[in-house]
Formats: sequence, C-alpha cells, structure tokens
Amino acid sequence: MMSYTVLDAQSARLRDEVIRLRRDFHRHPELGFEEKRTSSIIAEYLRGLGIEVKTGIARTGVVGLLKGAMPGRTLMLRADMDALPIQELNKVDYCSVNPGVMHACGHDGHVAILLGTAKLLSTLRDSLKGRVKFVFQPAEENLGGARLMIKEGVLEDPHVDAAFGLHLISQFPYGYIACRKGPFMASMDTFTVRVLGRGGHSAMPDGSIDAIALAAGVISNMGAYIKKALKPENPVIVNIGTIHGGAAPNIVADKVELTGTVRALDEDIRSSIKGLMEGFLKETTKAGQGEFELDYEPGYPVTVNDGTMTDLVLRTASAIAGSENVIEMPPSMASEDMSFYLKEIPGCFFFAGAGGTDPALNRPHHNPLFTIDERSLEMGVKMMAGVAVEYLETA
Repeated sequence: MMSYTVLDAQSARLRDEVIRLRRDFHRHPELGFEEKRTSSIIAEYLRGLGIEVKTGIARTGVVGLLKGAMPGRTLMLRADMDALPIQELNKVDYCSVNPGVMHACGHDGHVAILLGTAKLLSTLRDSLKGRVKFVFQPAEENLGGARLMIKEGVLEDPHVDAAFGLHLISQFPYGYIACRKGPFMASMDTFTVRVLGRGGHSAMPDGSIDAIALAAGVISNMGAYIKKALKPENPVIVNIGTIHGGAAPNIVADKVELTGTVRALDEDIRSSIKGLMEGFLKETTKAGQGEFELDYEPGYPVTVNDGTMTDLVLRTASAIAGSENVIEMPPSMASEDMSFYLKEIPGCFFFAGAGGTDPALNRPHHNPLFTIDERSLEMGVKMMAGVAVEYLETA
C-alpha cells in the first residue's frame, strides 16, 4: 500500500498550480451546458498528461481515462463544472468577468481539484492497478447533467465499478472531511400548482370564487398536511417558492400559480408525496368550490452512499486529515445530482471543509460573497488521489 506521505509531497508540489487553475475558472464562470471554455481547458490539460480524452459528452462534458500499468477495476472520480446566475460581489483580482454569472458553490474548486488529482495519479501510472475515469460534468445546478452523462454512456467503455466525488463546503472549516453511510443528501422534485377559481368584480364577490383565498389555504397548510401524513423520523421539506396571481386590485382572481420543491431522504416516502399533495389539493379546493391542476416533476434522487465505499473514504480521511477531523454528519436536505451515478453503481460522495475563522469564509453557498479557504484545494487533491489509490490497490 502506498504511503500517504507520498501523496502529501505530490499534492504539496501541485498546490500553487491548483490554486491558479481554480482562480482562472472562477474568473471565467459558465452556466450549465455552456461550459465551453472550461471544458476546452480541461481537455487540453488532460491530453498534456497523456490521458485519453473524450469531449462533447452531455454537450460540454469531458471524460479522461488513465490506464494503469496493471489490470484491475475502473474507478470514476467526478467534478461538476457549472456556475450560477449570480452577480459576484467579492473584491478580488480573480472576480468573475462574466456579468451575472459566478462560481458561488465551489465547482471551480472541484474542477481544479480533479485536474490536480489527474496530474498526481498520472505520475503513478506505472504502479497503478486498473483505470481511473475522470468525469467533468456539466449542469449540476438543477439541470441534471449527470442524468444526461449516464444516458450518453459515461459509466461504460470501460464499465465503471465505483464512483467518488467531493464537494467543498463552507459549513466546515478547512481540514475537516464529512460524510455518512446511506442516505446522505435529499431528493429534490419540483411542482407547479394552479389553483382555479372564478373571476369577478371585487364589489360583487358573491358570484366569484377567489383563487387567491384558496391559494392562501394551500400555502398555509399543504406542508403541514404532508408531514402529518408521514412518520416524523422521515423528514420532508415542502417549500413554495413563487406565487403568481391576480390582475388588478378590483378583480377577484380566477387563477393563482404556485411553484415549489419537495425534498425527502427516503425514496419510498418521496414516491408517495405526489399522491398526498393531490389529496390535499382536492380537499382544499373542493371545500372552496374551486379546482386545481398539478404538474409534478421528478428531479434528483436521494444521494445514497454505499457502506463499503464510505468506510473506504472514512479510512482514507482519517489517515490524511486525522481521525479527529473526520465527521460522520447527519443527512443534508440539500440535493446533488451525484445521486444519479450512485443509483447505478456503488460509491461515496463526501464534503471537504472550505470555511474558516474569517467570517468571509463562512458565507453560505449560492451567496454573491461566497468564497473558500484555498488550502482546501490541496486537501481535496490528497483525498481524491488517496481514495483512488486505496480503492484500486484493494481490488
């Protein structure tokens, strides 16, 4: 088994290069399925390492295949590439130059980490068993890029045996690694509810059915109704994010449209929520003599970490970060499209701390002032390379 001191030395040599890469991607963010500059830089970098490269997967995705000198299994390491439609407010010399677009979730760091990991592992190919597939995925932010990558064959040719991914997180300081076995991150589905009434004059409301009043009942009670129908140990979040209705102050509205999301940590619970929502809407609108329409769109599944693969990550993290800095955290109600890969093959998704004592490092994700402790990039390289070596050498 390779000594972790080798990984320490190799990743330390890559520190400045990985920071430079991250800052370049941060300065030039691109939205989902538009990551053309990002993917071209990735492809050129991988080719320079002598790694086989495929481009144009899921439009802008890039896959690199590193073949070890000895036969073995195929491991997938994944990074997401897309930025968010946010105007950056940070005052740094690598601030986004693309108006209204920002890397506010750490994906610039993920790409830099995986490129650094590819460079480190490429120096070990003569002693490597099996293959490493480096997957740079577009459109993680609500667009389901992973689903399209799978559809276009990313898990085949060669077949992937296990998958790992990390996410930088400001919730934990630099140096900490966090994950858990089983359900780790929630599913996320979206819905649109149209509450239908009968329009009329506000001075003569008796002949009308006020869709806004009906919608108020939906907004106030739907989440509680669904949670009450489920066991309390199965957390569910129902959030209504937009409300659109009414045309003028003196008109009784005939329609209100609500959109929102539903999150769950159990796939059976998740599959029951649409029916519960339909039952509630039927009761509520019928009581007010109205009607409803419901569009329910399945989104990201629950992210479920395989037990054996999680043990491998925890073991690696203890060796690299120290057991005192490894957290087996409770499940998160955030969602992640790494879940699509983990539905197909065993693997583990984990967090690497990127926050710190400086308040500037503790901004929440998707915030215009989000930033990271860049020391987390070197830690990310060590973790991803360590997981890869641990997995392939224990084949």
